[in-house]
Amino acid sequence: MTTWSGVLLSVHMAATSAMVGLIWFVQVVHYPLFDAVGPADFVAYEVAHRRRTSWVVGPLMGIEAVAALVLVAAPGRLGTAIPFAGLALLAVIHASTVSLQVPRHTDLAARYDPAVTRRLVATNWIRTIGWSGRAILAVAMIMVAVPS
Repeated sequence: MTTWSGVLLSVHMAATSAMVGLIWFVQVVHYPLFDAVGPADFVAYEVAHRRRTSWVVGPLMGIEAVAALVLVAAPGRLGTAIPFAGLALLAVIHASTVSLQVPRHTDLAARYDPAVTRRLVATNWIRTIGWSGRAILAVAMIMVAVPS
């Protein structure tokens, strides 16, 4: 494994691992607690949640996406199958984010609705499972890249 590929795989693994930890926390703890905020304070809470969350997830998702694209473009000894599978999962995650989670957050920024929070939790499983799968693939990439 060359130095650049080791750095790339490490950065990829770090960003993916951070997103896995974050998405499981959001899925199991954070989103289900939305209903505990209450209707009177919810809109302000949701607006603050979106602003603060974007500072954490934006850079991580960007770094992860760039690393995934580079791994597909220049896979080296990895071959193309594992990096491409990782990129495909990332495409599903980003599509889910844009088409399912962002619209729910937009709805919640306008008014509290427990049915919308339930849909948010339900559809977020797509991302939770997707990022968990990406972590497995990231480990597999490191195992393939490191000479035995």
